[in-house]
Amino acid sequence: MKPKQTSSAHVFIFSCPAQGHVNSMLNLAQLLALHNLHITLLNTEHIHNRLTRFSNIESLLARYPTLRFKTIPDGLPEEHPRSGKRAGEPLLSVMAHGKPFLRDILVKDRVTCLVADGFFGKLANETAEEVGVPVIHFRTIGASCFWTYFSVPNLFESGELPITGEEDMERIITTIPGMENLLRCRDLPSFCRPTREGEPVSPLLKTVVSETRQVLRTRAAILNTFDDLEDPALSQIRGRFPTVFTIGPLHQHRELRAPTATNTMKSSNNSIWEEDTSCMAWLDSQPLRSVIYVSFGSFTTMSRESLMEFWYGLVNSNRRFLWVVREDMIAAGEGKDESVPAELVEGTKERGLMVGWVPQVDVLAHKSVAAFMTHCGWNSTIESVVAGVPMICWPYFADQQVNSRLVSEYWKVGLDMKDVCDRKVVENMVNDVMVNRKEEFLQSAEKLAVLARKSVTEGGSSYINLNRLIDFIELISQECLCTEPS
Repeated sequence: MKPKQTSSAHVFIFSCPAQGHVNSMLNLAQLLALHNLHITLLNTEHIHNRLTRFSNIESLLARYPTLRFKTIPDGLPEEHPRSGKRAGEPLLSVMAHGKPFLRDILVKDRVTCLVADGFFGKLANETAEEVGVPVIHFRTIGASCFWTYFSVPNLFESGELPITGEEDMERIITTIPGMENLLRCRDLPSFCRPTREGEPVSPLLKTVVSETRQVLRTRAAILNTFDDLEDPALSQIRGRFPTVFTIGPLHQHRELRAPTATNTMKSSNNSIWEEDTSCMAWLDSQPLRSVIYVSFGSFTTMSRESLMEFWYGLVNSNRRFLWVVREDMIAAGEGKDESVPAELVEGTKERGLMVGWVPQVDVLAHKSVAAFMTHCGWNSTIESVVAGVPMICWPYFADQQVNSRLVSEYWKVGLDMKDVCDRKVVENMVNDVMVNRKEEFLQSAEKLAVLARKSVTEGGSSYINLNRLIDFIELISQECLCTEPS
């Protein structure tokens, strides 16, 4: 494609302060900057500081002259954990305190289009409307979960919510259009579940649904998915929102349009965690498709007991494993320095490697990786789809419950272990995916991978939609410039 001249549009991308969101937003920023749009990516100071430490922002600025970064405070002390049960607090704090910062930037920087993370829907819409800037929502979750969130009020009206107790968890949900009979109560987003305090649903559910419905006030919506992956949900969404741009898988799309830089310019990894790249040499030394990669993302926390169940299951499976164990992964208040049984130490020494964080896209693409045990965050899910790697799903919260059901029941590229943490189940599922049903899952995963790659090549649905999105941004930016006071 012939590069366009530098655009007069100034696109402001407003990201939620979380690894998965920032990763997607950075990929989008690069794709838009590649087409010479002026792009400003807004992060919280905490997130930007971590990107500066662990990513390679300088390479992005050198590679994309029209890209820059800005920050706002998230209103929390630096020592705040920002993970586990408190992972949502930075988002809520920005929602409560971020409006004056956002408004000031939109005015001073002469922004012509705001692309806002959908979790900041109300904040973005109200602020942009006040200053006359058109808004597009970018949802970093999949289309199926987005549509589920949107359908929650209907589930209450039909009596399918609230969930009344554990005995209700296997009940089939029948009234989500396009997704009838796919989800059980336990497959709904985690916010739909009763709380430990006895409330029928989490107080966060009202916020999440309200923010989702804010899309009705926007000019368009962007989704990091592709048409062949989630067609039933997308058909329903497009019936309600005529202007929807499916441009995923974003990481693959970016790589194809702007291949990774050569050794003279190291590429950015989009990570707010320090990556241990030594794992790649370890993978190089392993046999073809012999390793299960294990990572539960940047937010998930668990008890020491749960960690030990996973550890025993992995060791007892007698399969090779690469396991990401973050320094903050054991829940606050749990013991971290207790001794480890000798059989786990020996089993890990023989067949495993435990690290703090990895370059996940590279790991999933490695020839020695046969399966992925995952929390089923949307980035992890779609990265595994692109790599053609079967999954074992242990969802933690939010959209992950929905995603894990798609993996096991709709795409049939893996197994769903939600709400279970038992060493024998872990052992059996690892062996099912890597041995007993290996070819079955590999064939299904490769079919999806082919569709994913096709979608972002020239003529594919996501490739076409990205071009449409750029033209759309140019159009609404011109409208914005024409209405500015002289």
